[in-house]
Amino acid sequence: MPRIKADGLPCMRLSDFDYELPHELIAQEPLPDRAASRMLVVYRREQRWEDHVFRDLPQFLGPGDCLVLNDSRVLPARLLGRRAGVRALPIGKKNPARKQYLKGQVEVLLLRPSAEDPAVWQALVHPGRKMRPGERVIFDEGLEAEILRWGPFGERTIRLHYEGDLLEKLERVGHVPLPPYIRRPDRPEDRERYQTVFARKPGSVAAPTAGLHFTPEILERCRQAGAEIAWVTLHVGLGTFQPVRADPIEQQRLHSEPFEITEENAARMRSARRLVAVGTTCVRVLETAARTQGLVAMRGETDLFIYPGFEFRLTGALLTNFHLPRSSLLMLVCAFAGRELTLEAYRYAVQQRYRFYSYGDCMLIV
Repeated sequence: MPRIKADGLPCMRLSDFDYELPHELIAQEPLPDRAASRMLVVYRREQRWEDHVFRDLPQFLGPGDCLVLNDSRVLPARLLGRRAGVRALPIGKKNPARKQYLKGQVEVLLLRPSAEDPAVWQALVHPGRKMRPGERVIFDEGLEAEILRWGPFGERTIRLHYEGDLLEKLERVGHVPLPPYIRRPDRPEDRERYQTVFARKPGSVAAPTAGLHFTPEILERCRQAGAEIAWVTLHVGLGTFQPVRADPIEQQRLHSEPFEITEENAARMRSARRLVAVGTTCVRVLETAARTQGLVAMRGETDLFIYPGFEFRLTGALLTNFHLPRSSLLMLVCAFAGRELTLEAYRYAVQQRYRFYSYGDCMLIV
């Protein structure tokens, strides 16, 4: 029998958010045309869905609608270096020093800077266990990192040592932080394709992927359909892509992520009949605002964890990509569309060979 919470609802298990996905359906490359993705339109009230392409999105919008988009920009936050004291040697199959070099390699994923000191960052470090506080990692262009403290699940607090502008240095040294299910190295073209066309404010370590389908032409067609466009900022970090480990899921706590709404954009959203959230990040901003100050200018942090049983107060429709099993993102979609309908739609998408995850196809839930 399922465990029952104090409110009489059953506890939800991780296994409630599982589905089978063939590996070949995980998109490894973006389509040549951003707007050529397929779009599964799910009707919550009618409990049905139908196949479309993303270019059809404007026909589902009209006067009174407001598209809400996340304008955060992805940082080239993946840094590849070596432990200080390990000599950099050329790598070759017949080189006896190859093993020594590989042992000294270190990968650092910058997550977010400290509010007090822009040189101090939370980061994920691999291999983390070998990197003790006080050790240093050397990157190119004179950039170094010093391990300050350990944290849970591989997190580290580090201090970056550099001269000049850090963002400019990251653009030269850093790599695009492609998700691990994209099983290839990042390439120069990912700097443009793993970024929305409206990205403006640097700070994310993963793309708000629902926005990757938009082109300037599609945005203009949405306006021509009568929809307003409003921008929010949520810098994607661990709170968005960290795995859910708690079982039952109600015990999970997400990392907080910084967000901002300007008054100009808040006013556009207040005057709308329906808010169409583009991506789960926008949902978290809207529903956090609904539970604090409302749709007004604000800047803050959110650790809002949305799963079935959640009461949506502002989100009227949702455009989103297909998400990993057992992830907090899939749980949010299940909360909005209903768990059974969502998982049935996912099974249909698998049967119809939709492309999944960051560079994949999308779903519009109305």
